[in-house]
Amino acid sequence: MSIAGMYMLNVDEYDAGKISQVLDMLYIDRVSEFRELSQVLLNEKALKAMPNWKEFVLNFCLDVEDAFKTWSGQSSLSVSSPQKALTILRQLAHDKSNMNQLAHLLNLSCTISIEFKEIYRRLK
Repeated sequence: MSIAGMYMLNVDEYDAGKISQVLDMLYIDRVSEFRELSQVLLNEKALKAMPNWKEFVLNFCLDVEDAFKTWSGQSSLSVSSPQKALTILRQLAHDKSNMNQLAHLLNLSCTISIEFKEIYRRLK
């Protein structure tokens, strides 16, 4: 597993070996959610060429949860907050026809992030 470039996973808080173990456990229960998000975030060509697509999706989910803390006022604004928010919304809303579809994808992202953190915490 490579977490190079995965800035939400590549922090001192997480151990690469444990990330892999937790991701395998999480993927078993959330395979359809990972697939749905991967189809939105990556085109078919990129998905086939990217061996670490699950890590990419997880990194994105952690990013969404972190951004939500800013949106809800739990964290303070940073210089990149507006750009980050627009990027996340554009990535998820691409080819969607209504806000319910966008909200569904945001909820999936937050659920995966929260479950990852909880499993990781329990494995300590």
